[in-house]
Amino acid sequence: MSTNEMKNVSFTQMKDGTAEDYDFLTQHEVEYTKGTADRLLNALVSLDESLSGYQVTRLEHSTQSATRAWHDGADTDWVVSALLHDIGDIFAPYNHDEYAATILKPFVREQCTWVVEKHGDFQMLYYGHHVGGNQHKRDAYKGHPYFDDCATFCERWDQASFDPDYDSLPLEFFAPMVREVFSRTPYDPQIIQSGTRVPLEDAQTATARA
Repeated sequence: MSTNEMKNVSFTQMKDGTAEDYDFLTQHEVEYTKGTADRLLNALVSLDESLSGYQVTRLEHSTQSATRAWHDGADTDWVVSALLHDIGDIFAPYNHDEYAATILKPFVREQCTWVVEKHGDFQMLYYGHHVGGNQHKRDAYKGHPYFDDCATFCERWDQASFDPDYDSLPLEFFAPMVREVFSRTPYDPQIIQSGTRVPLEDAQTATARA
């Protein structure tokens, strides 16, 4: 039977699968991954079902963070990372930063993945002393090549993005960027760019976008 005629695999235990079974699954998985960007965009809308109490919704915080990145002249990797940095709030409230970083890791620059993964620790600078936590938790990463990048990410785009009067761009504005990122070849070395640092701010690009 060709994979085009199959509806399900033949096995009930993976060890019994055939080459035909796994070829069939691979085709299905490749097709399914094409919808990743749209599923993430829907998940962003669902963020409003998560933690409340701020002056803005969790979706607004996400779009506001991404808007600030956009207006700073940040590249696509940075903007999408800013948009998705809290995507784990619903399903992984105790390690939402790691959750978001895992989603981004195959598709964006290593620099961005590291910053998203560590931003929770860096954010403690602003409130840790109020909740009995370690305000200086980020100091454990001093000397890391991306330390300053994470500090800037938090200062300019994350901790500042709870303003109900800020004019954020709509989620639809960022959708093409999300689709571009998640259509990339996973773990492409030319995308991951291990060790490369790209500034979060680009004055010339910011001026052009103004």
